[in-house]
Amino acid sequence: MINTFGPTVEKDGVRFRLWAPTASCVEVALFRQDGTRFVSMQAIDYGWFEVLVPGLGPGALYRFRIDGKTLLPDPASRFQPEDVFGPSQVVDTAAFRWNNHGWKGRPWRETVHYELHVGAFTPEGTYDGVRTRLNYLKELGVTAIELMPLADFPGRRNWGYDGVLPFAPDSVYGSPEELQRLIDEAHGLGLMIFLDVVYNHFGPEGNFLHLYAPAFFTEAHQTPWGAAIDFSVPQVREFFIANALYWLGAYRFDGLRLDAVHAIWDDSTLHILEELALRVRQALPQDRHVHLVLENDANQVRFLERDRTGSPAFYAAQWNDDIHHACHVLATNEHQGYYEDYADAPLERLGRCLAQGFAYQGEPSVHRGGETRGEPSAHLPPEAFVAFLQNHDQIGNRALGERLSRLAAPEKLRALSAVLLLSPQIPMLFMGQEWGTHHPFPFFCDFHGDLADAVREGRRREFAAFPEFVDPARREGIPDPNDPDTAKSAVLQWGESAMPEYSEWLELHRQLLALRRERILPLMPMIQAGRAFWKIEDTTVLTVGWPLQDHRLLVLIANLGSNTIRFHPETIAAISELDELYASSNVHREPGEDLVLGPWGVFWGMGNGVRGN
Repeated sequence: MINTFGPTVEKDGVRFRLWAPTASCVEVALFRQDGTRFVSMQAIDYGWFEVLVPGLGPGALYRFRIDGKTLLPDPASRFQPEDVFGPSQVVDTAAFRWNNHGWKGRPWRETVHYELHVGAFTPEGTYDGVRTRLNYLKELGVTAIELMPLADFPGRRNWGYDGVLPFAPDSVYGSPEELQRLIDEAHGLGLMIFLDVVYNHFGPEGNFLHLYAPAFFTEAHQTPWGAAIDFSVPQVREFFIANALYWLGAYRFDGLRLDAVHAIWDDSTLHILEELALRVRQALPQDRHVHLVLENDANQVRFLERDRTGSPAFYAAQWNDDIHHACHVLATNEHQGYYEDYADAPLERLGRCLAQGFAYQGEPSVHRGGETRGEPSAHLPPEAFVAFLQNHDQIGNRALGERLSRLAAPEKLRALSAVLLLSPQIPMLFMGQEWGTHHPFPFFCDFHGDLADAVREGRRREFAAFPEFVDPARREGIPDPNDPDTAKSAVLQWGESAMPEYSEWLELHRQLLALRRERILPLMPMIQAGRAFWKIEDTTVLTVGWPLQDHRLLVLIANLGSNTIRFHPETIAAISELDELYASSNVHREPGEDLVLGPWGVFWGMGNGVRGN
């Protein structure tokens, strides 16, 4: 797959290209054992420079020299063996021999996501380390592995959201060939691989675009990271579209998750998110399943709309923060920060999420000072939403990086796991969640000097308003993101999963995912979008119904409270007519119409129709 950005290995050598609209001259600096050779690049139209260097091939190390002064890595470098400040390396990804070249992916509705950080998932912290756990993930019931960002970042430790070279998988995890081998073996086991990509900003260290291509940024819009990326510039749009096509083409990723698109500003007639999705569809074979997913705090429905066939017009789904926040409040009773928008009626908000997608569909947000948030989403199918109890953000953005297993009672976690893993929305687990690990996943990075100080102190200031960190001494206990031990604490301890206290959780997740595959998945194509309904009964009992095209009804009845409830349904098909799909151990049927639900008891059933909604 040919891209306009980055080096291209050709029959006669390597072609280098760089968009440097403010540069007068550009050279390629080639690093060889006998010294450095400088080759002038020809200035062509619209700020581009280009040169074909004969006799060069994969493995060559190079930099660009701008105006005879500054040596810089290629912004579209394919690999940085010596980190972001070192030379770029020519890589021929097309040379990899795929064993599973016939892989076409899997339909979106089959997705069960498992988010992981390559550096913290195994003790090795490498692509090869992940490969050793592929069979485990398949047996768990996962169908899609989502890798946190790989774009080259400064240092040896990072979540990945500080990447500055979007085309270069970071060398700390292994070589490009090892990444391809991981994806190839996953495909051989029937597992999809997704990649988290960051198109809303560049990291704070190692980005040199402002020196020769300042048009990448605009002061007209500001983001949490500074001046916004300027997507009104054609070359900037092409840079990120080329990046998406590169990951999907050269590495054969099955999908991308676009980080924080609410921080992407674009006033163009065709929004960059829409153009990117259309270009991906045009560039890849029609018979290949490729799925694009958003994180979007604005809850904008326009990107999730379906066409007349029911297929996504642009994006398959969005991470549903609303459903996480409602579940978190139910499990912990926390109400600080954005949780205050859910603390008033968490069960009602969970019901709306399960039936309609978003909890906020244009209502004012207390946390945002009364600003309205979201758009109507009830007409979308359930698989337009990714549901989760934990992810990297919701754990790691806490001051101490505590997992939900540390914060909530086991009976609450069991109930909420049964609700989300069996719902017709797309479920996602975060690494280690399946066995209930208590080890934290704190924020970590590898900055130095003033930037390291700013990150450490900024993080402590961020939590100064929280009651538990008002005391300066307590704030000093917040882990330093730059301390190697902070990253080390995030590495999964795999021996835990065999211990009795954890193995029960692992077995629960295996059972729920097996039940999802066998009983819920076949129903998903029959769910009538826009027809689901929900109701709260007896204060703590949530009932949700999803009508099917064959007039049956998928039913959830969950007692998310601490008292036993004898439930007599008024709006759901008769209990006696429900085929039981799942019932927690503290749920049983009474003769006649009653269902007895113990504290945090969950029942899933299939009925023959709706009594009334």
